[in-house]
Amino acid sequence: MGARKKISAEKRKEALKTMYFAKLQNVPTSPRKMRLVADMIRGMEVNRALGVLKFSSKEASARVEKLLRSAIANWEQKNERKAESGELFVTKIYVDGGATLKRMRPAPQGRGYRIRKRSNHVTLFVDSKSTNDNQN
Repeated sequence: MGARKKISAEKRKEALKTMYFAKLQNVPTSPRKMRLVADMIRGMEVNRALGVLKFSSKEASARVEKLLRSAIANWEQKNERKAESGELFVTKIYVDGGATLKRMRPAPQGRGYRIRKRSNHVTLFVDSKSTNDNQN
C-alpha cells in the first residue's frame, strides 16, 4: 500500500471511531423495497422509528428494526451508558445494491428469460441531537 493511500485509510478509520453505525450486508431483498422502509425512518428519533418499524407491514422492516437496535447498542457500547429516550436520532441511512443472482426461467419457443434476484447492503448511522447540532 502506498504512503498516501495508507494515510487516507488511517484517517477514514479514525473518523469511523467517532461515528455510531451498524451495517447489514447481503440482504436478499431488492434495494428498491428496502429503500421504502429506509425512507420511513430517516431523521426520526430512534424510539419513534422502532415503533414505526414494528407496526409496518413491509417484510424489510423487521430487518431494519434489528439493524437499528444494533446501532443503538453500538452507541451505548462506545459511550458506556444507556441511551435516554429522545436522545438518539437516525442521522443517515442508505441502501446500496448488493450482488445479483442471475437465474433462468423457461420461456416459449425454447428461450429462457433471465430473472435477477437482487440483494442489498444497508448502513444506518445514529447520533445524539447535541452532536448533530454541532455538525450542522
